Amino acid sequence: MVKESHKFTGDKMKKDDFEFDMTLPVFTPLLDDIEQRILSPLSCLREYDNYWIVEFDLPMVGKKNINIIFNQNTVTVEAKLKEKYSEEKLGKITKFEYFKKSVSLPGKVDSKKITTKFEKGRLEIKIPKKMDGTSIKVN
Repeated sequence: MVKESHKFTGDKMKKDDFEFDMTLPVFTPLLDDIEQRILSPLSCLREYDNYWIVEFDLPMVGKKNINIIFNQNTVTVEAKLKEKYSEEKLGKITKFEYFKKSVSLPGKVDSKKITTKFEKGRLEIKIPKKMDGTSIKVN
């Protein structure tokens, strides 16, 4: 752990006024995903009158290796890559095996009418909105 103390006066720094801590936090989502070898796919959420369309780019994924989970108004997509994807950053090679991403929807979902389509590495999920309403009698 590296700690330095400096005092800031106008445009000059002097020691002993504030601490600058260069240590990493215990948990960061980015490091956790790298350790678990998970990539976050590109996604797009579009809203229409009666439904939402959520799209995920899932290259190098087979249709059978996609898992879609709905939890209230959140959709999570997990997909296993056909082969490991390697990436080198800062001299370290990381091999990724999965895609995973969650998208929160701004309203209630009619989960019984959801449809999906997967073509050329692009997953499209059409999610109907749940319409709650009551009739009002006009007197």
